[in-house]
Amino acid sequence: MYKGARVAVVVPAYNEEARIGDVLDTMPLFVDLVVVVDDSSDDSTAPVLAVYAERLGTRLAVRRHARRAGVGRAIATGYQVALQHDADVVAVMAGDGQMAPTELATVLDPVVEGRADYAKGNRLFTGEAWRRTPKVRYLGNAFLSLCTKIASGYWHVADSQSGFTAISRAALEALDLDGLYPRYGYPNDMLVRLNVLGARVADVPVTPLYGIGERSSMRIWRVIPPITWLLLRGFLWRLGQRYVIRDFHPLVFFYLWGALLFVAGFGLGAFETYLKLTTGAIAVATVVLAALLVTSGLHLLLFATWFDMEYNRSLRVGEPTGLTARARPAVLRPPDVPAATGERARE
Repeated sequence: MYKGARVAVVVPAYNEEARIGDVLDTMPLFVDLVVVVDDSSDDSTAPVLAVYAERLGTRLAVRRHARRAGVGRAIATGYQVALQHDADVVAVMAGDGQMAPTELATVLDPVVEGRADYAKGNRLFTGEAWRRTPKVRYLGNAFLSLCTKIASGYWHVADSQSGFTAISRAALEALDLDGLYPRYGYPNDMLVRLNVLGARVADVPVTPLYGIGERSSMRIWRVIPPITWLLLRGFLWRLGQRYVIRDFHPLVFFYLWGALLFVAGFGLGAFETYLKLTTGAIAVATVVLAALLVTSGLHLLLFATWFDMEYNRSLRVGEPTGLTARARPAVLRPPDVPAATGERARE
């Protein structure tokens, strides 16, 4: 138990025979349940987990996918197991040791104290991330984080790809876990879906750990295109859900007309450039029109972005001031549940 809450930790693992033992050995004692999901590893991960299952007993639950389904699917499986074991708060820690167990309490605090529905580790908070993280991975992460801010509406979340997270039981029960993106785009998809639910998200500084023997199969330049496409679809879906179906906000018109004007102006400008290069003759009025369309489109898009930021400001979690943390309930908690997640009545 941690501050009165039953805590479960989901550990997705694929070919982690060298590191999974260290992760389990260093798991904080306040963790009530560790759920390791073996995503059909083809090394000795399964035998290692069998040894730890005998050692840890009911504190460890191991699930194995018959075929590799992806890290997102593995986490979703772990979430479902944690819910079956009545966890109040569920954290996620990688099986390769990239997340410091000493910082787990820091990630849990916003959710356990009722200030947030979801807490996400931020490895980019200090300048240490640039020094410790492989440069290509850092830049790719920064690009995807920017795209995720736009797509999800959580403008304060700086490290979208971080898998060091904690989530409340109420938020998990509100999510369609089977519908979550199954692969590396999972954390991005998760944020989009949480925004539609109106979940409060905390951005928690954590220490980036690399060069400790982990083996990542992720190649950033391979995952950027599919995740970018996922974010575009998620962005359009979020706009429709939050600002058309569940509520209404005129920013959808700003986005729509801004995009149309910008594309029209850019296309007209490209056509005039082609004419200039091939014939040498262009109409000045047409050039002015293209510039006007592009400028107007950008202005509308910027206004839409500003409206979106303001609309989602209430989903940002800060440190409690004046009131105690327990007096600030998270959005997704049912009205009959006490402020502290772990204080739910038990049979």
